[in-house]
Amino acid sequence: MKHLQVVAAIIVKDEKILCVQRPQHKFDYLSYKYEFPGGKIEEGESRKNALIREIQEELGIHIAVSGEFIEVYHEYPDFVITMSGLMCTTVADELTMTEHVDFKWVSKENLHELDWAAADVPIVDKLMRTNL
Repeated sequence: MKHLQVVAAIIVKDEKILCVQRPQHKFDYLSYKYEFPGGKIEEGESRKNALIREIQEELGIHIAVSGEFIEVYHEYPDFVITMSGLMCTTVADELTMTEHVDFKWVSKENLHELDWAAADVPIVDKLMRTNL
């Protein structure tokens, strides 16, 4: 089974966290699910650099990465991912979505109200127990 190494940005601004919604996907279990933005790490790329690149490509914003938050291993029916969640900040007010259909800035207390991709749920759970 294919194993992907990915990064996810936990972007905090004004005590709210950026959550993005996936479009329809070839795997129904990922269609329209919320996730933390990010993507695949390219060969020879650090987690931090991969995340900065992915966020620039997907959202058109600059982020500052402040550190590692969590590593999640998740087995989906068709592939496996190891996802590194990194804490980030931004000063951007405007996003340009190129890969998502919606975004929300959500307080950590309301994160569980969204329909999350399964691999992102451990990040949500840890954020609920963490002081931002």
